[in-house]
Amino acid sequence: MVKERKVIIMGAGPGDPDLISVKGVKALQQADVVLYDALVAPELLQYAAPQCKRVFVGKRKGKKEFSQDEINQLIVFYAIRHTCVVRLKGGDPFVFGRGHEELAYVTRRGLTAEIIPGISSALAAPASVGIPLTKRGVNESFWVVTGTLSSGEIGHDLFLAAQSSATVVVLMGMSQLPEIAALISKERSPDEPMAIIQNATTLSEKSITACASTIVAEAALQEIGTPAVIVIGKVVAERLPQVTSFVSVHAVKPLTR
Repeated sequence: MVKERKVIIMGAGPGDPDLISVKGVKALQQADVVLYDALVAPELLQYAAPQCKRVFVGKRKGKKEFSQDEINQLIVFYAIRHTCVVRLKGGDPFVFGRGHEELAYVTRRGLTAEIIPGISSALAAPASVGIPLTKRGVNESFWVVTGTLSSGEIGHDLFLAAQSSATVVVLMGMSQLPEIAALISKERSPDEPMAIIQNATTLSEKSITACASTIVAEAALQEIGTPAVIVIGKVVAERLPQVTSFVSVHAVKPLTR
């Protein structure tokens, strides 16, 4: 019986390799080819069989190994030559991960696709430092927005989010941090609590908390860079300073096939 060819678009989680799902591990174990991003923990590739082809297609700010169109074409190229191709993406592929674009490209070409969600850094980063996205009596909702559009401009929804009382989680926003802080100071208050978590859930995680009027100076002082998640709102003040995140040191223990 000939096995059906399929593409699995899956999330690797926020950074700590132990935060991948069990289903994700099983997918890696059966993969013939894995196309992986820059933010994927390298340890996760150890789950793949020795004969599995590993293809780096990472994109980071200012540097691209492949364009998105080229990545789409590579997925199909390998999918018509192998039984199981895994597209491994950091975080969750459907949260600013362009996973749906890849899904549409694959399915339009008659290939079977499967989605395996991952833990988004939008959720994991605040939790890793003890910041609740929601708390009874403090807020009623949270927004997850992009800080930078493809044009390089500040995300339009940030202006709407700033006018609400919701917690705001900003992804890909560090290049716009001064503009974001100024917006929050204007629409909310210069004293609005803010936090930045860099390399969340990894051994190199760093975080700071400040207010809208001081966050830019504090980020520069502490040398906070990318990749990082910005959290805005009253819930930031609920962070307990004694809380530290647990990061796996010996993360990869392959499951039995």
